[in-house]
Amino acid sequence: MERINYPELGLPIGPYTHAVIHGNALYTSGFTAFGTPEQHASISDQAKAIFSQLETIAKAQNTSLENLVKVTIFVTDMSDMDSLRLALVEIYGDHTPASSLIKIEALFALELKIEIEAIFAL
Repeated sequence: MERINYPELGLPIGPYTHAVIHGNALYTSGFTAFGTPEQHASISDQAKAIFSQLETIAKAQNTSLENLVKVTIFVTDMSDMDSLRLALVEIYGDHTPASSLIKIEALFALELKIEIEAIFAL
């Protein structure tokens, strides 16, 4: 098992790593738009910022968003699901992963609307 942090994403602010490789799978921690220009933006823009971070991790491990196996998406508000779904269709293209969507009360910063964790095939 290999635990990895990616300097271009900044160091984790808690007791976790950005990702763990185990066998032929890459597991990521939950990512938000915190610290990005999209931190105060719409849920779809925050999702795009998160997938940009996930793509950074994927590229560093010689994989891509096409190899997403599973995503777990946590949202604080279900009222703008149409725009989120449109963003996800754009991001995934023809390579849709298995997915769970969970409504939660809040994330660690009130302006954050979404957190995503992912599993990639390597």
